Amino acid sequence: RTVVSIVARKPVIPGLKLSLGITLFYVGLIIALPIGALIFKAASLGPADYWQIVSSPRAVASYRVTVLSALAATAFNLVFGLALAWVLVRYDFPGRRIVDAIVDLPFALPTAVAGIALTALFAPNGWFGAILMDWGVRVAYTPLGIMIAMSFTSLPFIVRTVQPVLEDLDPALEEAAQSLGGSDASIFARVILPLLAPALMAGVSLSFARSLGEFGAIIFIAGNQPMQTEITALLAYIRLEEFNYPAAAAIASVLLFTAFVMLAITNAAQAWALRYTRRG
Repeated sequence: RTVVSIVARKPVIPGLKLSLGITLFYVGLIIALPIGALIFKAASLGPADYWQIVSSPRAVASYRVTVLSALAATAFNLVFGLALAWVLVRYDFPGRRIVDAIVDLPFALPTAVAGIALTALFAPNGWFGAILMDWGVRVAYTPLGIMIAMSFTSLPFIVRTVQPVLEDLDPALEEAAQSLGGSDASIFARVILPLLAPALMAGVSLSFARSLGEFGAIIFIAGNQPMQTEITALLAYIRLEEFNYPAAAAIASVLLFTAFVMLAITNAAQAWALRYTRRG
């Protein structure tokens, strides 16, 4: 007992106090300070002026466009990202390493470049846009274009959070379910999906938060029409160009609050999923 207590009190990492201090300083300087400045600037307006700005018809329309597009992009990424992660983990095929590397392309590619490329592809005279126009589907300068841009930039979050969990799954669980006569659908729904739930929730929350704040990839393909295809991040940027910093901070604070609420809900859902999995 004495040896255990001594080992427990001994710091595991040498220089823990120094490393902890550096970490807290970094978090405060890079994360907490900008968020605090944003909140402080928005709070300088006063309740009446703040509410007037964030509840204006143009701002509300931008919230609707941003949130609905982000939800649609996240739903698409949930299905496609899970399928892509499954294929990369469970199957070996020519070019798998190339596909796996391409998944990270949105992380490395400047979002403005992605926006220009997507606009060139989906414009009415683009490679894909011209074909879709023959079918009566217009992508560029519509909410559909915003959804595609959000899906492109946020897809890696779901793939990269699910992929390592899939790799670590014990094949014996699936084999046991098969030996008991379970179908492929029931094995996936009742054995694999519950184990993937915490990772899926983390990926979905990150994907949704990224979509809410995306800017560069969207402004080129959205058309930026007020009340129709104008996202909230662009409206905040417009207020900055007008040197109306309090209004820009107020609009940005709505996105910040939404992202925090989404992350809080996801963390609570993850904790519940972990408890449910352990009980099962």
